[in-house]
Amino acid sequence: MNQLNTRILVVEDEPKVASFVQRGLEKNGFSAEIAFDGLMGKRMFETGDYDLIILDINLPYKNGFELCKEIRSSNQKIPIIMLTALGTTEDKLSGFDYGADDYLVKPFEFRELLARIRSLLKRISIAETGGNILTFLDLEVNLNTYEVKRNGKKIDLTQKEFALLVYLLRNKGRVVSRVDIAEKVWDITFDTGTNVIDVYVNFLRKKIDKDFSPKLIHTQTGVGYILKAGKE
Repeated sequence: MNQLNTRILVVEDEPKVASFVQRGLEKNGFSAEIAFDGLMGKRMFETGDYDLIILDINLPYKNGFELCKEIRSSNQKIPIIMLTALGTTEDKLSGFDYGADDYLVKPFEFRELLARIRSLLKRISIAETGGNILTFLDLEVNLNTYEVKRNGKKIDLTQKEFALLVYLLRNKGRVVSRVDIAEKVWDITFDTGTNVIDVYVNFLRKKIDKDFSPKLIHTQTGVGYILKAGKE
């Protein structure tokens, strides 16, 4: 993806923050436009051709969670970064549940935002130019279209279930810990008091393994999870 032609929509109601982000993006060769509330953000997304969205949560008229969900209902591919002052683990998990690809807490360093933008755009570019199909036995995952099939049957996954499956596929045959998954898929520090990882693995298991054989997602007791062929 050519950075000079990359259009970014910034949905942010604080004028100083919005202006700071817009200036930084334009200084680095991106085209950036601002929406100052959720409804304006939705209208601009529907009428514009954007490559990435930076989205606050506490917005007038329509909050960022609602807007993210609506964007995802019509576009599964566009990268969304939530940029917000809400920084608890629960807030981050909610953001990912609504469809965000990344989550950055205010106050932030612009170079970190820039690094995350470039990482997401690079991932999209790789998916569009090749290397976009991951397979294991009868499981097929298309990184470009977000389509998942097992034995030719289409399986619908949420954004985070998809990300979890891709992570397991890229580490097939290797045990990954809950800490690994929390950091690589959710971008959070693992909290031993939460079972969110186990809950999502079970969600994914029901969709990927329940009606198929052999079973692919296995628990390594006391360690984590592994993607392999087996009877479990």
